[in-house]
Amino acid sequence: MRNLTRRLTLGGLAAAPLSMPALIRAQSTSKPIRIGIMSDMSGPYRDVGGPGNRHGVELAVADAGGSVLGRPIEVMQADDQNKPDIASTIAREWIDAQGVDVLMDGAGSSAGLAIQQVAKEKKRPYLITGPSTSDMTGAQCSPYGVHFIYDTYALSHGTGTALTRAGGNTWFFITADYAFGTALERDTTAALTAAGGKVLGSVRAPLGTADFSSYLVQAQASGAKVIGFANAGTDLQNCIKQAAEFGLTKGGARLATLLMAINDVNSLSHKVCEGLVYTDSFYWDLNDGTRAFAKRWGEKFGGMVPGLLHAGNYCAANHWLKAVKAAGTTDAEAVVAKMKATPINDFYNTNVKVREDGRVMHQMYLWQVKKASEAKSKYDFCDKLATIAMDEAWRPLGQGGCPLTKA
Repeated sequence: MRNLTRRLTLGGLAAAPLSMPALIRAQSTSKPIRIGIMSDMSGPYRDVGGPGNRHGVELAVADAGGSVLGRPIEVMQADDQNKPDIASTIAREWIDAQGVDVLMDGAGSSAGLAIQQVAKEKKRPYLITGPSTSDMTGAQCSPYGVHFIYDTYALSHGTGTALTRAGGNTWFFITADYAFGTALERDTTAALTAAGGKVLGSVRAPLGTADFSSYLVQAQASGAKVIGFANAGTDLQNCIKQAAEFGLTKGGARLATLLMAINDVNSLSHKVCEGLVYTDSFYWDLNDGTRAFAKRWGEKFGGMVPGLLHAGNYCAANHWLKAVKAAGTTDAEAVVAKMKATPINDFYNTNVKVREDGRVMHQMYLWQVKKASEAKSKYDFCDKLATIAMDEAWRPLGQGGCPLTKA
């Protein structure tokens, strides 16, 4: 009996090492799935993105049940300050030291391009929401990058083409002096030139400029019928406010807000923004689904309604989580392939496809800020002027120089 007991004990000890890999696997699968969001938390894009982007992602996580593949989901957020070096440093540390499974947002386009390079090197999906340069799916495209909500091509061809065809055939640009601004001016110039317009001049303003008076004087002196603001966030708000103080529109000039969000209208006041035209793919009052999302999102922000970036971060996280579940893994190649193979469906997208260059092909809308006297509720800011079909909204495949499309 003593020999039998000894044999069983030794057998158990011999089997123990063989069971360890299974134990390790069981422990590793309980490790959280981590979503890393890099946003502008203190600069010009905080209000249009910032904490509201994280809340959009958190709502997508809640709708996924808080876990996927039996693993809890954690959401992380950091301030990349719109700086490429800071963004790339955070991205590397998150992936190497904290095991982040997917990167999101990016805020400024320069920071986003830096994140895209790290994600490509480290083989992590990058869900692009804040950055808008069309180079993200052009020459700088990545097999792991998926570009949601907007880009400079769609923004410029929506607003730029519409205003030029409406008689605004001469333009002057006030442009944010970094990748986003230069790409937006470039793409708008191409659109308005194709529509018969002409650019009379442009100036570059550093990101975070507070006083635009000298730039506005140059714009006014040019005699252009349209003054194009190739900037966003508080930079755009300062341009609009100071243009009103200068009385630029009294001389007949129109203001082209090439990237405006509903948060800008709220910050400046409805009255100041009356008549402004802009291109966007989301509006809180678009349908029952957008109104329901706006109510959920606004519960954390005092009843405020979400803008495009807030909705877009929900959309991106929601689609990625569905792809992870369907693929049965967080492996970047498998998940991105599933994202491209599966249509996007949520509260404002219906059977929207992801193109091979990473571009999400949803339709866009042309909006105009209505008269404040016509508003039926606090955030009833806009009227829809036109729906822009996806084939008209986005740059044709193959024209952007993305290596993924050469085959």
